[in-house]
Amino acid sequence: MVPQPAQPVVWPQGKRAAACFSFDVDAESAVLHEHPRAAQRMSVMSHQSYGPLVGVPRLLRILARHDVRATFFVPGWTARRYPDTVRAIVDGGHEIAHHGYLHEPLAGVDAKAEADYLDRGLEALDAVAGVRPVGYRAPMWELTYNSPRLLAERGFLYDSSLMDADVPYELSVPGSPSPLVEIPIQWALDDWEQYCYLPGISGSGLIESPRKALEIWSLEFEAVRQEGGCFVLTTHPFLTGRPSRAAALEELIARAVGTGDTWVTSLSEVARHIRSLGLQPRVLTPPDPTR
Repeated sequence: MVPQPAQPVVWPQGKRAAACFSFDVDAESAVLHEHPRAAQRMSVMSHQSYGPLVGVPRLLRILARHDVRATFFVPGWTARRYPDTVRAIVDGGHEIAHHGYLHEPLAGVDAKAEADYLDRGLEALDAVAGVRPVGYRAPMWELTYNSPRLLAERGFLYDSSLMDADVPYELSVPGSPSPLVEIPIQWALDDWEQYCYLPGISGSGLIESPRKALEIWSLEFEAVRQEGGCFVLTTHPFLTGRPSRAAALEELIARAVGTGDTWVTSLSEVARHIRSLGLQPRVLTPPDPTR
């Protein structure tokens, strides 16, 4: 079956486009699953803990100044290690969404292990913040073809891990009566590629200026807005939570809010709107490399 493009979306209240600001609160989990020995590297761990200790509070203040509700994707492990940070996000009126347990990449993982990551994350978010998330983002944006079914079985409304559209759409889930809303993302709209450097772990050593990151993201925001799409920015508090980077992000948030014709909201609100439209679900199947 040849994949079909997503259908155009009519946004609420006559808005031209939508914009979502999302934060992956990975903390040390972004390193520990792939590099468990890094737990003994005190400086590396301090780089990661900056996110929940300093970055998140700074970002919450920025969001409050602009009256923007954002989505924070939180691994279960992070919630258990930094419960006060997660509760502060909830108290700020923001959405908590699922991001694995120990930020486990799913490439090559079987359905049983993937289900365990989901369940452990759900248990941790409920225990720490009393939250049952409706949204999911795969660590490293690495979904499997088992993921939609596993998410639907657990009552998730949406996922935000795929890159095949400028607008959200409904994704058909085999064996489930209810589709899953997909809210697409893109590598160019991620701060990891701009800012992340951890010796021996990640990055090339080239750390970009926040001016460059702001230029990239602003150009994409304006183009997505012209197309009537949904702009989804993904940042990490241990990266974008740093002062100059947070200041650049605030410029972008102010620009999005200031357009007046862009619906700036959480991913769950976008997903609920898409669900209300009754779009024809798309069917995504693995390509056959032998044909």
